[in-house]
Amino acid sequence: MNTLIALLFVLGYASIVLEHPLRINKAATALLTGVLCWSVFALMQSEQVSEPLFHHLAEISSILFFLLGAMVVVELIDLHDGFVVLTDIINTRSLKKLVVLIAILTFFLSAVLDNLTTTIVMVSLVRKLIPEKKDRLLFVGLIVISANAGGAWSPIGDVTTTMLWMGNQVTTLNIIFKTFIPSLVSCLIPVLLIRSQVKGEAERLVTTEELRTTPMERKVVFFLGLACLLFVPVFKMVTHLPPYMGILFGLGLMWVVTELMHREKHEEEKGILSVNHAIRKIDTPGILFFLGILLSVAALESTGILKSLSTALDSTIGSISIISLITGLLSAIVDNVPLVAAAQGMYGLETYPTDHFFWEFLAYCAGTGGSILIIGSAAGVAAMGIEKISFFDYLKRIGWIALIGYFAGAVVFLLQQRLFH
Repeated sequence: MNTLIALLFVLGYASIVLEHPLRINKAATALLTGVLCWSVFALMQSEQVSEPLFHHLAEISSILFFLLGAMVVVELIDLHDGFVVLTDIINTRSLKKLVVLIAILTFFLSAVLDNLTTTIVMVSLVRKLIPEKKDRLLFVGLIVISANAGGAWSPIGDVTTTMLWMGNQVTTLNIIFKTFIPSLVSCLIPVLLIRSQVKGEAERLVTTEELRTTPMERKVVFFLGLACLLFVPVFKMVTHLPPYMGILFGLGLMWVVTELMHREKHEEEKGILSVNHAIRKIDTPGILFFLGILLSVAALESTGILKSLSTALDSTIGSISIISLITGLLSAIVDNVPLVAAAQGMYGLETYPTDHFFWEFLAYCAGTGGSILIIGSAAGVAAMGIEKISFFDYLKRIGWIALIGYFAGAVVFLLQQRLFH
């Protein structure tokens, strides 16, 4: 039974990795893999598997509801042209100064929003600031690196850090304190390397894009949305309720505010700016992908496959630092979500308790390692689609920079651990 389930998972995983050549959406493959793994488990098991399935589904649902709420909040900001507030901040044309400004803005914005949304926003911004495609490739690569680094140290910035946070492997203040400096180093090293390669000034494109909202509406929705996202960790610490309750509260608040804000407008104009419209625009296939892959990993955990794998890794490799580093490098090739989900299934809290070094280092490695290849993170894939960047162009000009930043941050993390613990 275990062999068949493991084979189904490997085949499903391979299909996810080969999504583009196969031209099959990874959400479809993930859902099939998840259901098939549990079906085999149920058919070959004499006892009922409903109880472990319901147990895992409760944990998975909490992650999905959190992602759903966060996506709608961010989409609502975008519908109100809220990110124009950011473009108004950048008024320099110097490419060297733009490197620093773009990196800082992306790094911190990614920690509040998420690395995928931040990448889409910042790449769209760079397209307006830098018309020269040759220079823009370096900036887009910098955005991918900075977005992944910024998401790694925040419990709401990257889906893998969110998974560890919601699984009680890490706590809010501790993950920020332990991973902020390493993540910053993994961003700053590429900033210095890319800054040395650019020179001169950029000619801005003249935009005729028509905005749907007034400056006041944009600012209200933008800052309220950021406040709602930042409020989630505070809500969790104060009430001890799951994070999805905090994000649903924020979404409800924004819903009420935007309804009141547009109550005097025509139905057609109001509809475009509504939460209903935002819900239709979010990445629903992405949510279904997470559902499928997390169900698959849950099946591996329930059958004991992940426990056997953890025992094998401990006996062959031994060092949890090396295991984390390898996980980060693997996340450049395959999606980091199943890798972290597998680690959560392999090593329970009884092995490595909350805020253990392993979970903190894993959050850093899984979050930043995906920048090494353009297919290694959702941020990279989004940038690849928007800018039509080839795999090998990114590998040649950005990959080595991201790799240096990844190992530099890892060294800082390990030195920090040795010095203070």
